Amino acid sequence: MAAMREVVFVDGVRTPFGRAGEKGMYAGTRADDLAVKALQGLIERNPELPLDRIDDVGIAATTQQGDQGLTLGRTVAMLAGLPVTVPGYALDRMCAGALTVASMMGGAIGAGQYDLAIAGGVEHMGRHPIGLDADPNPRFVAEKLVSPDALNMGITAERLHDRFPALTKERADRFGMLSQQKVQAAYDRGDIQPDLVPVALRSDAGWGLATEDEGRRPETTMEGLATLKTPFRPHGRVTAGNASPLTDGATVSLLAGGDTARELGLKAKMRMVGFAYAGVEPEVMGLGPVPSTEKALRRAGLTIDDIGLFELNEAFSVQVLSFTDHFGIADEDPRVNPWGGAIALGHPLAASGVRLMIQLARQFEQRPDVRYGVTAMCVGLGQGGTMIWENPHFDGKKRK
Repeated sequence: MAAMREVVFVDGVRTPFGRAGEKGMYAGTRADDLAVKALQGLIERNPELPLDRIDDVGIAATTQQGDQGLTLGRTVAMLAGLPVTVPGYALDRMCAGALTVASMMGGAIGAGQYDLAIAGGVEHMGRHPIGLDADPNPRFVAEKLVSPDALNMGITAERLHDRFPALTKERADRFGMLSQQKVQAAYDRGDIQPDLVPVALRSDAGWGLATEDEGRRPETTMEGLATLKTPFRPHGRVTAGNASPLTDGATVSLLAGGDTARELGLKAKMRMVGFAYAGVEPEVMGLGPVPSTEKALRRAGLTIDDIGLFELNEAFSVQVLSFTDHFGIADEDPRVNPWGGAIALGHPLAASGVRLMIQLARQFEQRPDVRYGVTAMCVGLGQGGTMIWENPHFDGKKRK
């Protein structure tokens, strides 16, 4: 990998994730207000951060309209109380929005153009369902560039089951059940709550406070999962139990040059090693993280065996399993999503990439025996994104 300035992940926080829709806890909350609350929470717990030195604020969203429009990075920065001199922008790479903002900001810092940057994402899927008011160019179908249903993520997941018969529904269901159990275990240990920013709620019933992720189902069993409907295909294999739910939420992170962090007394939770993006057939978009991870590893001079922790976005169980099978990793390998993932927590599209980083950073603190970790995810229309991180707490000692 080409020499560059050290880039560090200083901190990251998120709102609790809520179920999308009229019955979800954020039904009466604006999307931009979720991002504002997350950014305010990040600022409050980093009081030594000089706000006027932040070089840029990038907030990703997949459906950039209404309260998810208007150049979110700029509007969120202003609403959160940052100085008017701090610029901002919005970005869309569907599910990898926040991941992309973080990698682009990291690249700018590594090149010496930025010193401090905010990277995050927000998605209010209750107000802005994926693809709402989108107008795909008719050439995509007329010229058979993609299948007409390539934007239906559930159908692309079914195709992974078709392509790889070893990826059975039973394996997918078990992965989904274990995700629920691992998330609840992490909650019981108090591992997740420290990085959640409470959000005030208003509804017909009055005022409330969101302090935990809403969609968890720790009581999930294999027997229960076997009875769920397969909405994307008769007698299919993708169900609500082995797929991420529709979710509302926001995430933000602070990235810095290593020298800037030391100057300001900001502690690094992770060091950015590198990143990569890759394209695959849109019809099997879930395979995207495979080539993006191979590319990122190759550029970094690492192999898959060097990675001690994986935070993989659980858009669908089968998508994660296609990744682990490709790299020869067992379904229940303890390196993979040790605190569970999006099947239990939810997947607010463009926000999820930073959620992966938040969990990996917290795990690094607890695992000084692990040197490298990966955050990776599939992306709609056939893409994958991967970031490789180094643990600043690494001590070289094997875990007993």
